[in-house]
Amino acid sequence: MKQEIFDYQLLPHDRFSETELAARYQVSRTPVRDALYRLEREGYLEVGFRRGWTVKPLDFDQIDELYDLRVVLESVAIERLCGLPDLAGALADLNRVWMVPPERREHGMKQVADLDEAFHCGLLAAAGNREMMRVHAEVCDRIRIVRRLDFYKSARIEETYNEHARILTALAARKRDEAQMMLRSHIEQSKIEVRKISLSMLAEARHSLRQA
Repeated sequence: MKQEIFDYQLLPHDRFSETELAARYQVSRTPVRDALYRLEREGYLEVGFRRGWTVKPLDFDQIDELYDLRVVLESVAIERLCGLPDLAGALADLNRVWMVPPERREHGMKQVADLDEAFHCGLLAAAGNREMMRVHAEVCDRIRIVRRLDFYKSARIEETYNEHARILTALAARKRDEAQMMLRSHIEQSKIEVRKISLSMLAEARHSLRQA
């Protein structure tokens, strides 16, 4: 069900009941109820007396805070990466995805969003701090529904490829400050794009994914 939220099959303010979900998934209400309360604890749903379950509306102030936390975590990751003896080896997987000519780039919104998340998670993984990776993964989980819409326009996809390539180039040269500055700018631009999201954009994204 969480994936349905990420894939815009369920949109903010959508309402449903335990009975409806049990019928859809062909299971009893008990596992459905357990899953719903888990998603409520994780911040995706809310429940009200006599009105059933609702997908929570987007909280842009909270999303801003999560993006700010990303900047902190990923900036520290860059600092740690620049101190690694085998930096080239640590960046090899990321380079294979992002240091490619235009004709080899992905262009689908979902595919690029998944690659983008893997890039930023990959920075944390390569830096080697497991607790930072855990917190960062939780942050990415919380912003996934809006992050994907950052790639609704083809121009943002091209910009992301170029920005990631520049960050990797600076990292390879161990230019820590330059890489951190470009990373902050990259995430800030994503945050600006997220602020433009409306329910109509979410509905359009749902339609596009269904047609894909």
